Amino acid sequence: MNFSSKWEPVIGLEIHVQLNTQSKLFSTSPAQVNSDPNVHANIVDLAIPGTLPVLNRKALHKAIMFGVAISARISKTCRFERKSYFYPDLPKGYQITQLSDPIVGKGSIDVLTEGKSAKTVGITRAHLEEDAGKSVHDRIANTTAIDLNRAGTPLLEVVTEPHLNSPSEAASCFRQLHTLVTWLGICDGNLNEGSMRCDANVSVRQRGDKALGNRTEIKNVNSFRFVERALHYEIERHIALLEQGESVERETRLYDVERDETRRMRGKEYSDDYRYFPDPDLLPVAVSEDLVESIRRSMPELPHVRRERYVSQLELDHGIAALLTRDRETSEYFERANRVTGNARLVANWILGNVGSILNRDELTIEEFPLSPEALGKILSHVDDDELSDAMAKQVFDQVLAHGNSVNEALDRVRQTQISGSGELRKIVQTVLDNHPNQVKQLSEGKSKVLGFLIGQAIKMSQGKADPKQLSEIFRELTSS
Repeated sequence: MNFSSKWEPVIGLEIHVQLNTQSKLFSTSPAQVNSDPNVHANIVDLAIPGTLPVLNRKALHKAIMFGVAISARISKTCRFERKSYFYPDLPKGYQITQLSDPIVGKGSIDVLTEGKSAKTVGITRAHLEEDAGKSVHDRIANTTAIDLNRAGTPLLEVVTEPHLNSPSEAASCFRQLHTLVTWLGICDGNLNEGSMRCDANVSVRQRGDKALGNRTEIKNVNSFRFVERALHYEIERHIALLEQGESVERETRLYDVERDETRRMRGKEYSDDYRYFPDPDLLPVAVSEDLVESIRRSMPELPHVRRERYVSQLELDHGIAALLTRDRETSEYFERANRVTGNARLVANWILGNVGSILNRDELTIEEFPLSPEALGKILSHVDDDELSDAMAKQVFDQVLAHGNSVNEALDRVRQTQISGSGELRKIVQTVLDNHPNQVKQLSEGKSKVLGFLIGQAIKMSQGKADPKQLSEIFRELTSS
């Protein structure tokens, strides 16, 4: 997406991550938003006078885990404030949040961008806050109903620095944070159900300028693709206004998916408009070094660390390593299959190719894939040992999936069709040698890599039924003589 070379977009994101605790942030109500309306809202959520909030310890731990993952400063003491605003789905008339002392301070995340190296994007803060309820407009005719199941569910709001300069970078940053929080297991990441929502702040300025232009906020976008499309529209709108000599109004806007445009929602408030003040019902929370260290020790290997290990130790390409670590389930599947086979490139190619195509076709997650990683590893170990061609391994793979056979049963069936007779294989090899004299000459000159090409031609001629190990032996015998 190319904009006028005269203008530079400046983008920052605010991403609301719904933490997957069993109960809400300050009450014992179940944090289950997709139940019948208002069945999970108790007297604390309803703001009945005399009730007091109590902080959910698990939510605090999950926030610290995120902070450790982005190498952020973890506050030794964090505090909660009241943010005042008046909406029907906020019974108290204020939201309990964090402003002056958030649990997570400055950190950073490396964002992978297409065709570029990773870009480091600063994280300003990540703070805990309670969610509001939900306004329902289609349940009762001509009436807006209120569902308070969501009121009080724990959110971690992640605020980035304005380090993003294109819609694609912003979408990639949103995706990267989605990968991280689901990898850590602190959020289910279900965008359709609102488990993660993105507010995008955008302004434009003339290239070379240091001052930021007036920004607008695009509210509650729950798709990587829609973030990119909404920002593209909004940047073009800003540029058109400025080039006509008009100004950009500071406001909050909504993205209309059907029309692929943004429209005004309300004027953008300033911090003072919310009249923040310390919540008198909640004491400051002391966070010990011992707690932070125990959480650090309990964390899994992080995706960027695993990605670099795949490149440096397993010698995988950066692009393949990135695809394998786009979610923890895919990465764990690869890890387990590779432990059986020990050929990382072969396993990666099969997971991203044969396995991936079936997942896309049948709309499955890799956790739902019927072939265990150990079974896949067992099939591929026969390819790695030159006992099966890729084509025959695919037959074994298909038989196990189609008929529920064990790997050994499928191997026996496929081997019955394998060409292993020396006489027939010699005819195939001799034909390949006769058809490729240039490669035979290169082989005689010591260029051993050509042998792989010749074996591939023989396997192709046999329609994938030749025994690769026997082919290799015959090729070496005939070419050496």
